[in-house]
Amino acid sequence: MRTSSCTRISLFLIIILLAGIRHAESQVITSVQIDSLVERTLTTFDVPGIAIAVVKDGAVIHFKGYGVRSLNSRQKVDENTLFGIASNSKAFTTAALGILLDEGKIKWDDKVTDYIPEFKMFDPYVTAEFTIRDLLTHRSGLGLGAGDLMIFPDSSDFTLKDIIHNLRYLKPVSGFRTKFDYDNLLYIVAGEVVARVSGISWEDFIETRIMQPLGMAQSAASFNRLKDKSNVIDAHAPVNGKVQVIRRDFSTVADAAGGIYSNLSDMCKWISMQMDNGKYGQGLSKQLLSEEVHDEMWALQTILPVRGPSPYNTHFAGYGLGWFLSDVKGYKQVSHTGGLAGIVTQVSIIPELKLGIIVLTNQQSGAAFTAITSTIKDSYLGVTGKDRVKQMHDGVVEAEDNAVNITSEIWKDIEEQQKKPAVKVNPGLFTGVYTDNWFGDVTIALKSGKLWFDLKRSPRLSGEMLAYKGNTFIVKWNDRSMDADAFVIFDLDQDGKASGMKMKAISPLTDFSFDFQDLDFKRVMEKTKD
Repeated sequence: MRTSSCTRISLFLIIILLAGIRHAESQVITSVQIDSLVERTLTTFDVPGIAIAVVKDGAVIHFKGYGVRSLNSRQKVDENTLFGIASNSKAFTTAALGILLDEGKIKWDDKVTDYIPEFKMFDPYVTAEFTIRDLLTHRSGLGLGAGDLMIFPDSSDFTLKDIIHNLRYLKPVSGFRTKFDYDNLLYIVAGEVVARVSGISWEDFIETRIMQPLGMAQSAASFNRLKDKSNVIDAHAPVNGKVQVIRRDFSTVADAAGGIYSNLSDMCKWISMQMDNGKYGQGLSKQLLSEEVHDEMWALQTILPVRGPSPYNTHFAGYGLGWFLSDVKGYKQVSHTGGLAGIVTQVSIIPELKLGIIVLTNQQSGAAFTAITSTIKDSYLGVTGKDRVKQMHDGVVEAEDNAVNITSEIWKDIEEQQKKPAVKVNPGLFTGVYTDNWFGDVTIALKSGKLWFDLKRSPRLSGEMLAYKGNTFIVKWNDRSMDADAFVIFDLDQDGKASGMKMKAISPLTDFSFDFQDLDFKRVMEKTKD
């Protein structure tokens, strides 16, 4: 009798368990639903083209392009369309270093100066202690995007040698290894470690030691190295309120931080290797990375704060080696995003579910890829009742309204000042050549009666200067795709003449790579006419 009761209870529990499994499976998003989700996302966020892949349990279960590669050509996006993956390239750089570690050629905690003797940070102690691991973990003490103006926008003429040299002029904003602040320049240095240890360029190493073994035949370490450019997206961004094609913007000197071009076909091979702990090939018979190295890349290195309520009950977050790490609904999540002018991407992996999601887009709306990834992820995590597209759109509208309120008030003030027969600005107080330790010279001169701002080493940073308040001007860039107009605040000497100047972006939506706030120009000579 007792045995029979236990049996009935066990059978009852099994039935409940199976019903639960069937219920969970019924909630997993279908390909038809993904189609609907992406089409809605394209419209909501005004994105011309998107490519989506979902990998589950070693199989690619969704694999499709949507929209167009370019608003100019109107050619369709497909699974082979190539996108710049931007900072998702960083995981390739850490993988390259991991391969060298497996070969016994480096260690994560080797000093950078052992391989690049000329490497120097602002603080001599930091220079002496800086390790390869520190290059990869965004804990250098430098501020967010420090020095990125040397690589962004791409008209600058800074070489790798210049970037390594100029690191010594970038002042820290926090203690060494105490705080997360995302950087790009140190990944460029990490790429140079790969080159000096291996004896070949970072680009050659990525293509021959990672892409070729994995069969990523259509990808390349930079746009310029693509063998076939017949199926590549154009970058798009809002310009004066309308989304349009903008110039492809990336300096090849920064390839190790964000230069790779790839597509769904090849990126599925990359994340499958990642989910298989460095293994790949028929029957997972080959090993690109040892499990020890792979585990270290997915281990927490730098803590990130988690504040406020989280949609996935996240308690902990941080950065590994080329990957962001967090807990979502009790599972470990490994992810990264990438952003170039007019191109943004996201890769997300939940290893315990053997789930990988790839979203590639050709418009700079991070809200679009977040809405897609979150909706797909929700279906596997059992999160229901959330409209991620609406949620992200509401957030975008709020942020854009806030930015418009800030910038429109400034332009309104300028327009009103220009209407007044007020005291004219004496241009001779401000014209001249100014120099910054790491960014070089800027010339402020009169052109057709107007003050003009021209950066010598970054020609795209050129524009008219408009008087704002007191000794503060606004520089309005000629290239309106950048959304990076800036304050120029002059320091005045005892005679009321400018002795130097600092800068600051106006809009809170300006990309952090426009790190104007890190510049400190000193006047070196006058220039008062054309």
